[in-house]
Amino acid sequence: MTSLFTPFSIRGVTFKNRIVVSPMCQYAAVDGFATDWHFEHHARFALGGVGGALVESTGILPEGRITPDCLGLWDDRHIEGLSRIVGTYHREGAAIGIQISHAGRKGSSTPPWDGGWALPVDDPRAWQTVAPSPIAYHEEWPVPHALDTDEIASITEAFVAAAKRAVAAGFDFVEIHGAHGYLLHSFVSPISNQRTDQYGGSAENRMRFSVEVAAAIRKAIPDDMPLFYRASCIDRVPDAGLTLDDAVALAKALKAVGVDLVDCSAGGILVRTNPGHISESPGFQVTFAERVRREAEIPTMAVGFITEPDQAEAIIASGQADLVALGREMLADSNFAYSAALTLGFDKPDFVLPQRYAFYLQFRR
Repeated sequence: MTSLFTPFSIRGVTFKNRIVVSPMCQYAAVDGFATDWHFEHHARFALGGVGGALVESTGILPEGRITPDCLGLWDDRHIEGLSRIVGTYHREGAAIGIQISHAGRKGSSTPPWDGGWALPVDDPRAWQTVAPSPIAYHEEWPVPHALDTDEIASITEAFVAAAKRAVAAGFDFVEIHGAHGYLLHSFVSPISNQRTDQYGGSAENRMRFSVEVAAAIRKAIPDDMPLFYRASCIDRVPDAGLTLDDAVALAKALKAVGVDLVDCSAGGILVRTNPGHISESPGFQVTFAERVRREAEIPTMAVGFITEPDQAEAIIASGQADLVALGREMLADSNFAYSAALTLGFDKPDFVLPQRYAFYLQFRR
């Protein structure tokens, strides 16, 4: 039976277990460069025995960042700092990927602890945001510039260039961020896309940009390098926006151009959605991963309120997803993999930790 501690192989990469650190924005970069904070943030997860991890949403362009403090991969000079993070995971036998992104109309904002709101247009750190249509993320936010087809092609090229830099930095896989209201998701969702050209209207047209980006990256990275895509499977807006039918269709289209796994999340297209539309209970998004996996016949990663070893084990053992991504629980317990192995009764849980840690922790049992 497949379990949380069964290795998972995809193209040329093997995850030693099914536990993945979810990408978590740290808002600690300087001009897009990784800092000591990023290294220390990730080092504790690498030492904790995870099978894999994703470095946070990383801007493919300066104006592709969420905030001025976000990581970037638009310059070759960014490679060195990210390579340091790669090295700490590789030393512990974990697979490491990076999530490349364009924030679109949600960019030029402040970190969550400063309100997570749009920077004033006269702030020297602010920039002109872009989107499929001139529809603001919120009535109090600046109206974004609607991209023309040449600009869309240019952003596709920027995604490709960032992916190539990820290869140069030594990452094992790349994830395209197509969720949470950022640029690619804003094209896919009818709530934010009111175009009438080949990038708007029908579902096929609205997903065209995402599929083109995925196809271009697939051609640009090594054949043995997995390509992931994070999708908002639903918009979490009652009686409007994306549904799971749309998520399955998108997954099929992405699979056809070489995407290997869909990371199944939800929401983000509006500032606030009706909390009653979907209850944020434990594992509330797991069924999205299950349906996409089954109907699109593509591996998936489940994410969202996965906090308990038994819960994570059940997701993998039942075939609802191939990987589980944990964020907040990892912050609370960076040794979650070891804790899970003990809880689930594995005879030799020490294999998930460095030998020197395992030696001392044996006296805790």
